[in-house]
Amino acid sequence: MMFTYNNFGQIQIGRELYQHDVVLNNKTVERRQKKKSKPLRAQFGHTPLGPQENIPWDCGELVIGTGYYGRLPITEAVIHEAEQRGITLKIMKTVEACKYLSESTANVNAVLHITC
Repeated sequence: MMFTYNNFGQIQIGRELYQHDVVLNNKTVERRQKKKSKPLRAQFGHTPLGPQENIPWDCGELVIGTGYYGRLPITEAVIHEAEQRGITLKIMKTVEACKYLSESTANVNAVLHITC
């Protein structure tokens, strides 16, 4: 599957263009449910990736694309949950995450932030 992130605010996965954050769950693309993390916004200065979201835990490796500038905060609860489940976290800017995902053949899921 090809991932292309050339423009702030949009991502192309395969032939589909998305203009919102996405979750890749076993090769299925879903909209990120960040509304569930909105209560944490004041604490982080930005809506973080929080444990109440639709995080695709059914994998060996979880890639988190932190946005164009790498500003998506990730809560300690998410990092702890990954450790508890034995999942390797790969945290990088979204452009790097897209390159990584395009080349990956492993059991990889992802959360990709497409702005900041």
